[in-house]
Amino acid sequence: METPQVLIEDAGRVRRIVLNRPAQRNLLTPEMMTAVKDALDAPGARVIVIASDGPAFCAGHDMKAMASHHADADGGRAYFTALFNQCSDMMLAIANAPQPVIAEVHSVAVAAGCQLVAACDLAVAADTAKFGTTGVTFGLYCSTPAVPLVRAVPDKHAAELLMTGDIIDAARAERIGLVNRVVPAAELTETTMALAHHIATKSAAVLSIGKRTAHQQQSLPLADAYAVAADAMVENLLLADGREGLDAFAKKRHADWQDK
Repeated sequence: METPQVLIEDAGRVRRIVLNRPAQRNLLTPEMMTAVKDALDAPGARVIVIASDGPAFCAGHDMKAMASHHADADGGRAYFTALFNQCSDMMLAIANAPQPVIAEVHSVAVAAGCQLVAACDLAVAADTAKFGTTGVTFGLYCSTPAVPLVRAVPDKHAAELLMTGDIIDAARAERIGLVNRVVPAAELTETTMALAHHIATKSAAVLSIGKRTAHQQQSLPLADAYAVAADAMVENLLLADGREGLDAFAKKRHADWQDK
């Protein structure tokens, strides 16, 4: 049987998606991106983790395949357009997923692989992990990876990564805010899953409102951002779980979330 592009592990209310093409360094081929997007459809999960197997977390797109399409009659325009539209669609699926999405990064994440990390809501890295937007070194500025990168880290750090193509280690990735925490490689999965299960003790409905609102207000002027956030607070309070949370607080008991 053909090796699946991803492995799906459901543990309680956490879904763990494992990129499963180690020999190909988990390149974001059309097949891989389709599999990842499909696996994000997890209505029973409160949290999603994206991890990978093999020597690289994700080495970006398949540059050899891309180069071969320069021989197409249109110079590769149709192929490149479809490829980057599909990649953008997958990254948007991460942003639009109602669940928090956590990247579990054990090794190299470069170009669109770094984009994948930046696109996740949270990221935990092993001390062996490395990151970079390396395209410029090969004559291809990482414009699509820049989209989540400039939203995840301060502008000048993003610009340096994009303009130099340099690789940075996990410690620097943590300092600039690309990842939340760095742990010894042997503790990576345990730490990531502990974080995921901790978040999964919260209401799925409340997490969904919070994630959606954070994205909506991020680029708005201050007054508009407060208006969006205030509406979200009202919506949250009118949820069944909003009522349950306040009642549990008042009565000093554990909340029983219904995820609605």
